[in-house]
Amino acid sequence: MTNFEIKEIALRQSAEDMGCKAQDFFSDKNVVVPYNPGKNARKYIKQPVICNFVSYGSNIVVATTEEVADLVAEYIGMFEFYHCFETPNLHWLNERLEKRGSKVCFMAEYFLPDVNRIADKECMYETRILVQEDFKDLYIPDWSNALCEDRKQLDVLGVGAYDNDRLVGLAACSVDCDEMWQIGVDVLPGYRRKGIGSALTSRLATEILNRGKVPFYCCAWSNIRSAGNAIKSGFVPAWAEMTVKPKSVVDEMNGVEVEEKNR
Repeated sequence: MTNFEIKEIALRQSAEDMGCKAQDFFSDKNVVVPYNPGKNARKYIKQPVICNFVSYGSNIVVATTEEVADLVAEYIGMFEFYHCFETPNLHWLNERLEKRGSKVCFMAEYFLPDVNRIADKECMYETRILVQEDFKDLYIPDWSNALCEDRKQLDVLGVGAYDNDRLVGLAACSVDCDEMWQIGVDVLPGYRRKGIGSALTSRLATEILNRGKVPFYCCAWSNIRSAGNAIKSGFVPAWAEMTVKPKSVVDEMNGVEVEEKNR
């Protein structure tokens, strides 16, 4: 699989997630479309979503519900597209969204493999290929980035690092959409900064590519350690995403409703 083919698959998937066309991401203008995800949208996207901003580096495509369509169209017309993901501009958007019952929720950077840089990296510990049945006893906090207990059925493949028979690092992937599998990775605290994470991530990426699927990697923009792992493992930044959800959902994530009930 070539880098061009990988990018084309990612673009088609983003279009499926949003309800737009793949070529919209390369328009010389920002694009606003109704939020209408397809049946093959990424499985972990939880509704309700009020709107979603996506940029592959040329413009912004926003898929939005009707209730805030005018507001987001005004917002992306005010700034150079990449500044729409930055404060203080986001304060302008969030203040106005909140008056309509919504808030900015998730912001993340996504990475795709560069097939010219992905290569098996040396690991100082034994590595083993793991499959779904090997995960059954691993749904514990130590491996909460690599595996997702809420979607066990999607966790299908992994690579573990073992100090004797003790699992000390795990990269695993979930079948989040038909053609793209998402990688997550965890390394036990006493074993970090030894190259284990990047060795496991790159090995798993190769295993995924060998199965004809596209590995992808996601982290918060502020998670420098995770972004660094992606780059060391042969991944490159591909797109940025920002999701708006109802204010009640965001407040619940922050424990606001619980705090108010306990007053």
